[in-house]
Amino acid sequence: MRRDVTETMVGFARTLRAAGGAADPERVQSMLAALDHLDVLDPSDVYWAGRLTLCADPDDLARYDRCFAAYFSGATARPGRRTPPPVIVRRTVTPDQGAGSDGGEESDGLKAATASAVEVLRDRDMARLTAAERAEVARLIAVLGAGAERRRSRRFAPAPTGRLDPARTVRETLRRGGETSLLKHRTHRTRPRRVVLIVDVSGSMSPYADALLRFAHALSLSSGARSGGRGVEVFSAGTRLTRLTRELRHRDPDAAMAAASAAIPDWSGGTRLGAELKEFLDRFGQRGLARGAVVVIASDGWERGDAALLGEQMARLRRLAHRVVWANPHKARPGYEPLTAGMAAALPHVDDFTSGHSLAALEELARLIAGGAGKGSAHA
Repeated sequence: MRRDVTETMVGFARTLRAAGGAADPERVQSMLAALDHLDVLDPSDVYWAGRLTLCADPDDLARYDRCFAAYFSGATARPGRRTPPPVIVRRTVTPDQGAGSDGGEESDGLKAATASAVEVLRDRDMARLTAAERAEVARLIAVLGAGAERRRSRRFAPAPTGRLDPARTVRETLRRGGETSLLKHRTHRTRPRRVVLIVDVSGSMSPYADALLRFAHALSLSSGARSGGRGVEVFSAGTRLTRLTRELRHRDPDAAMAAASAAIPDWSGGTRLGAELKEFLDRFGQRGLARGAVVVIASDGWERGDAALLGEQMARLRRLAHRVVWANPHKARPGYEPLTAGMAAALPHVDDFTSGHSLAALEELARLIAGGAGKGSAHA
């Protein structure tokens, strides 16, 4: 039972951290230590143990309530609501609990079903979700963020070690009356690497396109505060290339999706990835959007146009980009092989090949964008 509680609460802390909360490992350990002295089957005990240990300042309280509600019950927390949502509890009988066990041993057979709707939905293919489950996944994607991979800037910042900083050293010497007592150093600053997402909105990708665009919206919001709103660029691709960066800057996810839907003229149409990628590189990539960026292409690789053209443009993109990530929802299916002409042409120029078919797969995609290593070769 202790292992179930630990895994569930660590999963909750991960969700809170993805939403911007201060759920670092030290705070998580404090929460688990507090739960050792409380009743983990009591929703109020679980709620307050987490709130008192995982919240660093008053700004975290509303975020904590929202994540607690979403993680443990799937409900949306009301502003100012103090009472935590109920935790679903399932009674089970352990193998060693005999028929003659008395009521005092019944607690040994209790397990908190702390795997909430979030855990149930994490690995479920989005193409098989009901309308209610899609709405729940959409709410969870809205709190899913990702840090951007860092790159070295040309600008310098003061540092305790590194390259000698002559200007600061001279100023310090003059301030001390000409006596050189301490050498000043500097090092290169780092900046978030630009992220470019190209989402296939063709008919074969329609079960996944909405979730992938919502993921792009969440990534835009989480990166915007760190890069002045210029860290993420989003495009849709089908029979036309459409830039959606401005539409996805709305803070409200539904408003952002409504604006994106109105801007996309080719929802559920065909796929001309080679031509659309060429247009992207001609109009935007060569001018700098793709140069040194992490480029994510979310598509199943069903190319209606010339597969050779797609291969040529992928090679061109690979020369410009820092890293190319391809998310194909079909990759998660048992026995999948990248045998379509478009996928076979693109894959040699891809650094990371992932799925993006579920909430867990989107978390993996966020980790790749943040600079994490892929679980397998791009050519696996």
